[in-house]
Amino acid sequence: MKAFQSPLHAFSFWLKEEPDRIFLRQPINRKFIEYTWQDAYDQALSVAGALHQMGLNKGDHVALLSKNCAHWFMADLAIMLGGFISVPLYPTLDKDSINEILVHSEAKAIIVGKLDDYCAQKPGIPNIPKIGIALYGIQEEQSWENLVATSTDFQPYEQDSEEAITIMYTSGTTGNPKGVVHMVKSFNQVTTVGMTALQIKDRSRMFSYLPLSHIAERIGIEMGSFYSGSTVSFPESLDTFAEDLASVKPNTFFAVPRIWQKFQEKILEKLPQKKLDLLLAIPVVNNIIKKKIIGKLGLSEATYCASGAAPLAVSLQEWYMKLGLEINQCYGMTEDCILSHFNLPSSNKFGTVGRPLPGVVSKLSPEGEILIKNDTLMAGYYKAPGPTAAMFTADGFLKTGDVGEFDHDGYLSIVGRIKDQFKTDKGKYVTPSPIELELSKNTDIENLCLVGTGISQPILLVIPSEAGLAKGREALNASILASLDALNPKLKKHEKIEKAVIMKENWTVDNGLMTPSMKIRRNRIEAIHQPMYQDWFSKKERVVYESDG
Repeated sequence: MKAFQSPLHAFSFWLKEEPDRIFLRQPINRKFIEYTWQDAYDQALSVAGALHQMGLNKGDHVALLSKNCAHWFMADLAIMLGGFISVPLYPTLDKDSINEILVHSEAKAIIVGKLDDYCAQKPGIPNIPKIGIALYGIQEEQSWENLVATSTDFQPYEQDSEEAITIMYTSGTTGNPKGVVHMVKSFNQVTTVGMTALQIKDRSRMFSYLPLSHIAERIGIEMGSFYSGSTVSFPESLDTFAEDLASVKPNTFFAVPRIWQKFQEKILEKLPQKKLDLLLAIPVVNNIIKKKIIGKLGLSEATYCASGAAPLAVSLQEWYMKLGLEINQCYGMTEDCILSHFNLPSSNKFGTVGRPLPGVVSKLSPEGEILIKNDTLMAGYYKAPGPTAAMFTADGFLKTGDVGEFDHDGYLSIVGRIKDQFKTDKGKYVTPSPIELELSKNTDIENLCLVGTGISQPILLVIPSEAGLAKGREALNASILASLDALNPKLKKHEKIEKAVIMKENWTVDNGLMTPSMKIRRNRIEAIHQPMYQDWFSKKERVVYESDG
């Protein structure tokens, strides 16, 4: 790995080395528009100069509201070249959340790119300069394209390692989002360590689809491309995702567990498990089947596949391993700049999130909470000294809020969240995560949430998968009960699940019941449904349907 001092230093290397090589590939109407390293730099420099002409000064905060696209990268590059501090916003936020973050962060301007419903979000933007990108249908007072067409003699700033580079507002499974401040040196170190540990080769092919306003995609794909000189492609839409991924054939691929589950569901729709098992048991044929399945996913040339953000079932890792695809589970958070624990190609232990990366020290508190120390910890929450102080121990370790266990080889397993524990009316605490992880093996279940506050035994809230719904109510009930009956004997008496409740409304990012990184918002789900727990619990059926009233 080459030695760089900052993201701009890394970008400059590839700009000087290979200015005409393709950097970004943006699909529009099923054709890729390609931008070279020189194209990206020229556009970003023009916008950086324009922001200064609008009256912004070095160190001012510039927001970025967009889905993943080529212009997300160029806009962030413009913010860096202008000496500004970026404030990326999740593209699914509603107008009230957008307003809250823009006001709190004191953003002086905003760049608006690819979005699904900007008309509904725009009222949340205060009276600050807005730059809209016309390529994605965003019409604003300032056009990205017009600013790019205007010549500028602006001299870019050089990044200082001790300066702030971004304020990243957490997606927040509990409470309100907080602005995590990170320094240039942190982005530099975590990318350098990560690229080396994951053995990412220069000039790789990358595919960007997870929210860039999330730390994992920001570091792994955006910063990863800067440092490795990689080419990044994007999906055009959710409908074209599979086709775009298959055409790109990325060399690295990161996903959350729900994505891996969805891939599995689609494979089993076309090739049921019994038939798949039969074909995999036949010599020669098994290799043909494996290559065909992985090839159709677009992962035939992926040398490193990872999963993060939530626990991944061992059974799912083993299922993919039979197809020849190894998934490495990783662990990190916005506050530690994801410099934490990773399973690596040479040392991958299923069911764990790996061992500490170089430069990381981790330990458990007396309560079992995972504590992390490294040189990339956040500088703090923006304008929140109290919550910042509460995140650290007296000796400088970050409190992750996760409960963990180390095995004898130093591999870390996540047991659950401290705040996710609930107490039944028997006064017994239940940690839901490991129980939910076991039940998630059932492919008839899309999402689930174990609850039990105020009732004598836990109940399971279930969102069925498409495959589960297709079976019909009777078969779906039997499938879920089979999972409960298989697991309950292994649980402690106060943990045994009394019944399952089939939800009538899906949990999505749009309705606020999932985070943009596809984790359930347990506190919001509980706030909505807790008044019904006692009624559901008292019904004689073991599988209750919310839609039945």
